[in-house]
Amino acid sequence: MSGRLPDSDDSGLMSWMRLEIGKINKEIVAERKHLSQLLGEEIPSSKTKGGKEHLFDKEILGLLEEGLPEELHGRLRLPILFFLDNRVEDSCFLNDENAVKALQIMGELSRSRSLNKGRLWVGKSIGYSIMRKYPTAVQIVMG
Repeated sequence: MSGRLPDSDDSGLMSWMRLEIGKINKEIVAERKHLSQLLGEEIPSSKTKGGKEHLFDKEILGLLEEGLPEELHGRLRLPILFFLDNRVEDSCFLNDENAVKALQIMGELSRSRSLNKGRLWVGKSIGYSIMRKYPTAVQIVMG
């Protein structure tokens, strides 16, 4: 015996990781609704990928309604999604121009920032901070 370990097979680990990420992402809203639609619902909600109801906090929706121009109410889809990419350790990205604009208006992102190749990268700490400030209206998607 040479004392060497056999070459590991990463495919099993990757399959397990995809399965676990899928479980986590079951809580992500499957069909995002416009802010204007949610404001008109008695109990604002959407279905998750796992089939459960995701309830939106009416107070948070009210903050967005007051803080954003009316023309954005019909374009902003909620929840706003930040995406994690396992190849980028300390950042996450938005890929929705209306979400970027809304977060800029609300003072959460610099107005000088813009999408580059369809993405706006921010530090994970910023994404999580925004999610904590607007619970139910922002979600983090694991990739």
